[in-house]
Amino acid sequence: MELPDTVIENQLPAHIMARASRGIAYISHPLRLRILEWLDVNGASSVSSIARGTGTEQMIVSQALRKMRDANLVRATRHGIFIYYEINEEYPASIFVCLRKLFGHMTDQLKFLRDDYREILPTDYTTMAANRIKLFAHIDKMRILEYLMYRGRDCVCNIAAGVGLPQIKVSQYLKKLADDGFVTSHRAGRFVYYAATPGVHQTAIGCIHKRYERTGDKF
Repeated sequence: MELPDTVIENQLPAHIMARASRGIAYISHPLRLRILEWLDVNGASSVSSIARGTGTEQMIVSQALRKMRDANLVRATRHGIFIYYEINEEYPASIFVCLRKLFGHMTDQLKFLRDDYREILPTDYTTMAANRIKLFAHIDKMRILEYLMYRGRDCVCNIAAGVGLPQIKVSQYLKKLADDGFVTSHRAGRFVYYAATPGVHQTAIGCIHKRYERTGDKF
């Protein structure tokens, strides 16, 4: 089914969000996210360096890198007998700036709030982020979250009209999002209103918007 490209205020074109959601879904794996983080902090690195840095066997790292190369998340360059990997310019490379800022706010470590500060985050935080990303890394869920982030608290009928989905589908997705802690709800008369909660989901979608504002339709 083709996605409509109608845009409400502050809503990205559907094909852009679809492409971003595929990238987000691919990094929703703790090891892939940690490998990308290592490359983001340390730059071009060999498999052995990445394996040491992430505490993972070289063969497993090589397999993950091959998959990420196929997905255009990393690129490889040969220098003599060594192959070095680095993050591709494509999204979602810039998500680590956002993840570090979220970590900084959560832990009151101000150094992480700087755009230019790079440091490997604790493994349990990265794992948590990857697992949480996996729960919302779906085009329809992300468009619903985007709507609530930029349009504010609203009812199912308005959300459905804004994202171009049937109300029954939106209700089902909202229930899942609420169960996973991404939205809250409260009843006012005969209507139920939903609002996005803070967390890595808002961080990811905000990062997608910032990336799009810088590059336009160059994802």
